[in-house]
Amino acid sequence: MMKWVWSGMVLLSVVVGLATGRIGAVSQAAIKGAQDAVLLCVTLLGVICLWNGLMKIAESAGVTRVLARLFLPLTRRLFPDLPPRGEGMQAVCMNMTANLLGLGNAATPLGLRAMREMAAVAPRKGTASNSMAMFVVINTAALQLIPTTTAAIRIRFGSANPFDILPCTWISALVSLAVGIGFAYALGGKEKRHG
Repeated sequence: MMKWVWSGMVLLSVVVGLATGRIGAVSQAAIKGAQDAVLLCVTLLGVICLWNGLMKIAESAGVTRVLARLFLPLTRRLFPDLPPRGEGMQAVCMNMTANLLGLGNAATPLGLRAMREMAAVAPRKGTASNSMAMFVVINTAALQLIPTTTAAIRIRFGSANPFDILPCTWISALVSLAVGIGFAYALGGKEKRHG
Protein backbone atom coordinates (compact mmCIF):
# COMPACT_ATOMS: atom_id res chain seq x y z
CA MET A 1 0.00 0.00 0.00
CA MET A 2 2.71 2.47 0.97
CA LYS A 3 4.51 2.01 -2.35
CA TRP A 4 1.38 3.34 -4.07
CA VAL A 5 1.15 6.30 -1.70
CA TRP A 6 4.80 7.29 -2.24
CA SER A 7 4.63 6.69 -5.99
CA GLY A 8 1.49 8.82 -6.16
CA MET A 9 3.14 11.65 -4.23
CA VAL A 10 6.17 11.63 -6.55
CA LEU A 11 3.99 11.52 -9.65
CA LEU A 12 1.74 14.30 -8.33
CA SER A 13 4.72 16.55 -7.58
CA VAL A 14 6.09 16.03 -11.11
CA VAL A 15 2.69 16.75 -12.68
CA VAL A 16 2.20 19.91 -10.56
CA GLY A 17 5.78 20.98 -11.33
CA LEU A 18 5.16 20.60 -15.06
CA ALA A 19 1.76 22.35 -14.88
CA THR A 20 3.13 25.33 -12.95
CA GLY A 21 6.39 25.59 -14.88
CA ARG A 22 8.48 24.79 -11.79
CA ILE A 23 9.85 21.38 -12.77
CA GLY A 24 13.38 22.70 -12.09
CA ALA A 25 12.44 23.32 -8.46
CA VAL A 26 10.99 19.81 -8.24
CA SER A 27 14.20 18.23 -9.54
CA GLN A 28 16.37 20.38 -7.23
CA ALA A 29 14.21 19.38 -4.25
CA ALA A 30 14.55 15.71 -5.22
CA ILE A 31 18.34 15.96 -5.40
CA LYS A 32 18.57 17.94 -2.15
CA GLY A 33 16.22 15.48 -0.42
CA ALA A 34 18.33 12.52 -1.53
CA GLN A 35 21.49 14.22 -0.28
CA ASP A 36 19.89 15.04 3.09
CA ALA A 37 18.61 11.47 3.40
CA VAL A 38 22.13 10.06 2.94
CA LEU A 39 23.57 12.49 5.52
CA LEU A 40 20.81 11.63 7.98
CA CYS A 41 21.39 7.89 7.48
CA VAL A 42 25.12 8.29 8.14
CA THR A 43 24.39 10.33 11.28
CA LEU A 44 21.90 7.76 12.55
CA LEU A 45 24.21 4.89 11.66
CA GLY A 46 26.80 6.11 14.15
CA VAL A 47 24.26 6.50 16.95
CA ILE A 48 22.61 3.15 16.22
CA CYS A 49 25.98 1.37 16.17
CA LEU A 50 26.94 2.98 19.48
CA TRP A 51 23.73 2.07 21.28
CA ASN A 52 23.44 -1.41 19.75
CA GLY A 53 27.01 -2.06 20.89
CA LEU A 54 26.16 -0.87 24.40
CA MET A 55 23.08 -3.10 24.36
CA LYS A 56 25.20 -6.12 23.42
CA ILE A 57 27.62 -5.31 26.26
CA ALA A 58 24.69 -4.93 28.69
CA GLU A 59 23.25 -8.23 27.47
CA SER A 60 26.59 -10.02 27.89
CA ALA A 61 27.05 -8.51 31.36
CA GLY A 62 23.58 -9.67 32.43
CA VAL A 63 22.16 -6.15 32.88
CA THR A 64 19.32 -6.77 30.47
CA ARG A 65 18.38 -10.00 32.27
CA VAL A 66 18.16 -8.08 35.56
CA LEU A 67 15.93 -5.49 33.91
CA ALA A 68 13.83 -8.27 32.39
CA ARG A 69 13.34 -9.78 35.87
CA LEU A 70 12.24 -6.36 37.16
CA PHE A 71 9.61 -6.23 34.39
CA LEU A 72 8.31 -9.75 35.14
CA PRO A 73 5.56 -8.80 37.66
CA LEU A 74 4.14 -6.32 35.14
CA THR A 75 4.58 -8.45 32.04
CA ARG A 76 2.89 -11.46 33.68
CA ARG A 77 -0.28 -9.39 34.00
CA LEU A 78 -0.04 -7.86 30.54
CA PHE A 79 0.77 -11.14 28.75
CA PRO A 80 -1.06 -13.91 30.63
CA ASP A 81 -0.80 -16.35 27.69
CA LEU A 82 2.98 -16.63 27.98
CA PRO A 83 4.73 -18.89 30.46
CA PRO A 84 6.38 -16.52 33.01
CA ARG A 85 9.87 -18.01 32.62
CA GLY A 86 9.63 -19.01 28.96
CA GLU A 87 11.43 -17.75 25.87
CA GLY A 88 8.48 -15.59 24.82
CA MET A 89 8.32 -13.71 28.12
CA GLN A 90 12.07 -13.21 28.08
CA ALA A 91 11.84 -11.79 24.54
CA VAL A 92 9.00 -9.47 25.61
CA CYS A 93 11.01 -8.20 28.59
CA MET A 94 14.16 -7.72 26.51
CA ASN A 95 12.16 -5.90 23.82
CA MET A 96 10.68 -3.54 26.42
CA THR A 97 14.13 -2.93 27.90
CA ALA A 98 15.63 -2.12 24.50
CA ASN A 99 12.73 0.21 23.69
CA LEU A 100 13.09 2.00 27.03
CA LEU A 101 16.73 2.64 26.19
CA GLY A 102 15.75 4.01 22.78
CA LEU A 103 17.18 1.05 20.87
CA GLY A 104 14.33 0.35 18.47
CA ASN A 105 16.59 -1.49 16.02
CA ALA A 106 17.87 -3.80 18.74
CA ALA A 107 14.29 -4.32 19.97
CA THR A 108 12.90 -5.40 16.60
CA PRO A 109 14.34 -8.96 16.46
CA LEU A 110 13.29 -9.50 20.08
CA GLY A 111 9.79 -8.27 19.27
CA LEU A 112 9.53 -10.63 16.31
CA ARG A 113 10.65 -13.53 18.49
CA ALA A 114 8.10 -12.58 21.16
CA MET A 115 5.31 -12.47 18.55
CA ARG A 116 6.29 -15.92 17.24
CA GLU A 117 6.11 -17.29 20.79
CA MET A 118 2.73 -15.63 21.37
CA ALA A 119 1.41 -17.01 18.08
CA ALA A 120 2.49 -20.49 19.14
CA VAL A 121 0.36 -20.33 22.32
CA ALA A 122 -2.54 -18.31 20.85
CA PRO A 123 -5.99 -19.81 21.49
CA ARG A 124 -6.99 -19.44 17.82
CA LYS A 125 -4.32 -20.01 15.19
CA GLY A 126 -4.10 -17.30 12.55
CA THR A 127 -5.80 -14.71 14.77
CA ALA A 128 -4.02 -12.18 16.95
CA SER A 129 -4.49 -12.93 20.64
CA ASN A 130 -5.11 -10.28 23.29
CA SER A 131 -1.46 -10.58 24.32
CA MET A 132 -0.32 -9.96 20.76
CA ALA A 133 -2.54 -6.88 20.51
CA MET A 134 -1.25 -5.62 23.87
CA PHE A 135 2.34 -6.10 22.70
CA VAL A 136 1.67 -4.03 19.57
CA VAL A 137 0.07 -1.29 21.70
CA ILE A 138 3.05 -1.15 24.07
CA ASN A 139 5.53 -1.02 21.19
CA THR A 140 3.51 1.66 19.40
CA ALA A 141 3.42 3.89 22.48
CA ALA A 142 7.25 3.89 22.33
CA LEU A 143 8.02 4.81 25.93
CA GLN A 144 11.72 5.67 25.89
CA LEU A 145 13.87 6.93 28.73
CA ILE A 146 16.55 7.94 26.23
CA PRO A 147 15.14 8.73 22.75
CA THR A 148 18.46 8.26 20.97
CA THR A 149 17.17 8.41 17.39
CA THR A 150 15.27 11.65 17.99
CA ALA A 151 18.32 13.15 19.72
CA ALA A 152 20.54 12.14 16.78
CA ILE A 153 18.17 13.81 14.33
CA ARG A 154 18.07 16.96 16.47
CA ILE A 155 21.88 17.02 16.63
CA ARG A 156 22.06 16.61 12.85
CA PHE A 157 19.87 19.68 12.39
CA GLY A 158 21.80 21.85 14.82
CA SER A 159 20.04 21.52 18.17
CA ALA A 160 22.16 22.93 20.99
CA ASN A 161 20.39 20.76 23.56
CA PRO A 162 18.98 17.65 21.85
CA PHE A 163 17.64 16.11 25.07
CA ASP A 164 15.59 19.10 26.24
CA ILE A 165 12.50 17.35 24.84
CA LEU A 166 12.69 14.57 27.44
CA PRO A 167 9.90 15.74 29.82
CA CYS A 168 7.44 16.25 26.96
CA THR A 169 8.44 12.94 25.38
CA TRP A 170 7.99 11.04 28.64
CA ILE A 171 4.61 12.61 29.42
CA SER A 172 3.16 12.06 25.96
CA ALA A 173 4.45 8.47 25.83
CA LEU A 174 3.08 7.65 29.30
CA VAL A 175 -0.33 9.08 28.41
CA SER A 176 -0.49 7.20 25.10
CA LEU A 177 0.70 4.01 26.84
CA ALA A 178 -1.95 4.29 29.57
CA VAL A 179 -4.72 5.00 27.06
CA GLY A 180 -3.55 2.20 24.76
CA ILE A 181 -3.38 -0.39 27.57
CA GLY A 182 -6.79 0.73 28.83
CA PHE A 183 -8.37 0.31 25.41
CA ALA A 184 -6.60 -3.00 24.81
CA TYR A 185 -8.08 -4.35 28.05
CA ALA A 186 -11.51 -2.86 27.40
CA LEU A 187 -11.71 -4.22 23.85
CA GLY A 188 -9.84 -7.45 24.57
CA GLY A 189 -12.80 -9.76 24.42
CA LYS A 190 -13.35 -12.89 26.42
CA GLU A 191 -9.94 -14.55 26.45
CA LYS A 192 -9.19 -15.87 29.90
CA ARG A 193 -6.74 -13.70 31.84
CA HIS A 194 -4.59 -15.25 34.54
CA GLY A 195 -3.29 -13.05 37.40
